[in-house]
Amino acid sequence: MINRKIAMVGGGGVRTPLVIHGLVHAQAQIGVTELHLFDIDAERAEIIARLGREIARQAGVDLPITVSTDLERAIEGADFILSSIRVGGMSGRARDERIAIEHGLAGQETTGPAGAAMALRTVPVTLSHARVIERAAPNAWFINFTNPAGLVTQALMNHTGLRVVGICDTPIELFHRIATVFEASPAEMEFEYAGLNHLGWVRGVRLRGEEVTKHLLGDDDKLRRIYHDNLFDPALIRTLGLLPTEYLFFYYRQRTALANQTRAGTSRGEELERMNVELFRRLAADSPTQALITYRDYLQRRNASYMKLEAQAGSAFDTGKQEADPFEAATGYHRIALDVISALLSDQPRTLVVNVRNDGAIADLESDDVVEVPCEVGGGAVVPHQMGALAESVRGLVVAVKAYERTVIRAALAKSARLAELALLEYPIVGQWDLACDVLADLIRQDATHLGYLS
Repeated sequence: MINRKIAMVGGGGVRTPLVIHGLVHAQAQIGVTELHLFDIDAERAEIIARLGREIARQAGVDLPITVSTDLERAIEGADFILSSIRVGGMSGRARDERIAIEHGLAGQETTGPAGAAMALRTVPVTLSHARVIERAAPNAWFINFTNPAGLVTQALMNHTGLRVVGICDTPIELFHRIATVFEASPAEMEFEYAGLNHLGWVRGVRLRGEEVTKHLLGDDDKLRRIYHDNLFDPALIRTLGLLPTEYLFFYYRQRTALANQTRAGTSRGEELERMNVELFRRLAADSPTQALITYRDYLQRRNASYMKLEAQAGSAFDTGKQEADPFEAATGYHRIALDVISALLSDQPRTLVVNVRNDGAIADLESDDVVEVPCEVGGGAVVPHQMGALAESVRGLVVAVKAYERTVIRAALAKSARLAELALLEYPIVGQWDLACDVLADLIRQDATHLGYLS
């Protein structure tokens, strides 16, 4: 077996055990013999590593898992580096979302003001990590999970020499849900998809080679069953002629999301912060076997409550819905991560939706923009499909959001509050100068540790 080292930057994250599960069960295929978890919180990373070792033990797989707070040591000589960091922790997300709500905008970690704050905190840290990786593991593939995934991937592609691909499970989750309403497997279906990360649309669906898009758009029951909690009115989807990914809820139904957050008296980030505190308290006290049971229960509750707060003012602490075992789910971070790693190692390309340099894939955007489109992934290369022009109904939104993303990156590099205000002005969700200035001032004031560099 070929010996391969994989490093995870942000290895103390709550989704790391899912990725470890994937690596363990694909060990023979990808040849991973070393897994290194880098995190600035060593105690939390050790808890996660203990879970990972239990996953490997139960699978009967020998996979040494090492924890380090030294990035260079963790990534030196790595073949693949998976990055999923949250600068400022879940408390930072909760604070950002609360500030957005207080300014009359929905609070959501990757869209709106909270998404801008997340980007401004994250880009400098990610680029500092990249400098170390360029020196210690220059030939590694850098697989970016870190949100906002498309924006962070663009910063890496445009300002480092790393081999980068950005990943997200949102498109494949939508594909899977569409397949489910047709009572088909995803392998029997083909999807035409284009956009940006958390801003993408399915514009064509084929079942066993037959075009079924018009049939789907005309079936209200199918359209409602595709999405969590009736996120979109079937009339909206039919008017667009496109199937939006779930994060378009925060663009198309911003007032509804805000009203439900206000009615619930909380945001998703605030709920998850409380859930995570309880999770790690229990994991630290549990035996390894019990800790894995605790973790699985946590993921099932978290997954079952996804989008319920924003769509229904529901709570993650009050859900009777029983989710499937998250480790065995057909979609998820661990699935797309393993799909990308496996494809990069194979001589037989696979079509996967990832975040990649545009290079003409979407005609309406610049060549060096990062887009989320189907790509041929294989033989150590990622080549985007040429998708042509975007539909008129979404073109303006995508171009505006991409302008915002470019300006956020410029603001982070120049350490410029004025450019950050411009980014929020360009962003359709904010789009007003006074609001942009007021929101940014509050974000900086309440997180001087991470955003105080803006002046």
